[in-house]
Amino acid sequence: MTDKDRHLIQLLIIVTPNFNLTATAAFIDPFRAANYLEGVTRFRWNLVSANGGMCLASNGFSVETQRLADFQSDGFDIVVMSASWTPETARTPQLLAALRKWARAGSIMGALDTGGFILADAGLLSGHRATVHYEHIDAFKELHSDVDVSEDIFVRDDKRFTCAGGIASADIALHIIRASSGDALANAAARYIFHPSLRQPGTSQNPASIEPLGSHVPASIRQAIVVMEQYLENPLSVPDIADKVGISHRQMDRLFLRYVGKSPAIYYRDIRLDRARGLVTQTDMPMSEIAIASGFASQVHFSRAYRERFGLPPRTDRVEGRIPFEFRAWPMHRKPDGIQGV
Repeated sequence: MTDKDRHLIQLLIIVTPNFNLTATAAFIDPFRAANYLEGVTRFRWNLVSANGGMCLASNGFSVETQRLADFQSDGFDIVVMSASWTPETARTPQLLAALRKWARAGSIMGALDTGGFILADAGLLSGHRATVHYEHIDAFKELHSDVDVSEDIFVRDDKRFTCAGGIASADIALHIIRASSGDALANAAARYIFHPSLRQPGTSQNPASIEPLGSHVPASIRQAIVVMEQYLENPLSVPDIADKVGISHRQMDRLFLRYVGKSPAIYYRDIRLDRARGLVTQTDMPMSEIAIASGFASQVHFSRAYRERFGLPPRTDRVEGRIPFEFRAWPMHRKPDGIQGV
């Protein structure tokens, strides 16, 4: 074996229809940069899908892939499952069996975005910490109670890693480069792709004190939102939330209208409905259970509020919501302005 081959790390990246192209490319690019900067192929990857050929991503782009069956007898150091919309449609017995085989052979098993659902379906995350994109966290918890679900941007647990997706995929790739090839190459690769700061394990997907554009709201509003998120299933009254934050009900109303653009009561209702929508479209939970889990004592009240917010009843959204919104007929996520729910 030559020096160039000695440290070669083989990666297999499996994508599903409607996968997240940004997350997948962000994961691959640090390895490309590392190879270029070293002048040696340290990392080699294959991009595959169930059928091979062109695979449509969630943003409408298509990429050329190889056929998964052509690689099932090969060994890989790292196998990564990349998915986004409707991961359950890609969960074939053949794919799950292949993932288990690579795990038994000692491969590091990883997932991007909703790829964690497929690893969990294969039984490969049982007893492990894992994460998925925050939009799917509640569904993941409901469907996989054997997984210790985290809301970090990525999680490394023994020979498993999961990542929320997006640009965070570059962070986990750079950590892999650092672990296999050292700080110097990881730093050089990060600099080359203009990734200014390598985020560490334990970084939250939604840090309360940081806004991407640098804007911020008063601490009392952030605290109130944290309290609301802690009491989605058993909602508190707005005055009780104000008491916990240490401000008056009237002051909280004024601050929410100024900085959030809606009253605290409407904001609280909306985040409960957002949670409900994830459970409606990403799980098969009965609607009555979803209503209770989202803090609605009455299923009739829940259905009416759901339709008012999203423009269609939850039972309809369960069917249409499994289709990427850009490919759906209106109504999509929300009703057009000016149309009132009934």
